[in-house]
Amino acid sequence: MFDLAGLTDYALLLLRLMAGLIYADSGYNDLRNPGARSKSIGLSKNVAIFLAVAELAGGAGIIFGVLQQLAAIGLILIMLGAIQKKIFVWKTGFWGEDGLGWSYDLTLISMLIVILATDGGRFVLLR
Repeated sequence: MFDLAGLTDYALLLLRLMAGLIYADSGYNDLRNPGARSKSIGLSKNVAIFLAVAELAGGAGIIFGVLQQLAAIGLILIMLGAIQKKIFVWKTGFWGEDGLGWSYDLTLISMLIVILATDGGRFVLLR
């Protein structure tokens, strides 16, 4: 119906901005209070800090188009760890209670797979 193929790189830029902002904001907020974050996810404070820094760096990489495939791989691994914990440790369903299931995590993984497969599109700084 519509030939929108010419907008693909702009759509990928928007996808990178949205995904990157989610991760950068999450990492930043987790770094503001790593003690509380470590308790909420049941991991040590050092692991919580590592994950927060990885989210912040990965989010920035995706936003600015700097090694975005490596950033996407790292963030996918973090999300797979989150899904594993939600399913097998916390016994959370897909939707979860109060919307805290693993559907959100799976949606973010889908976004990251698109970034990984397309290398983020044309508007990147460093491949």
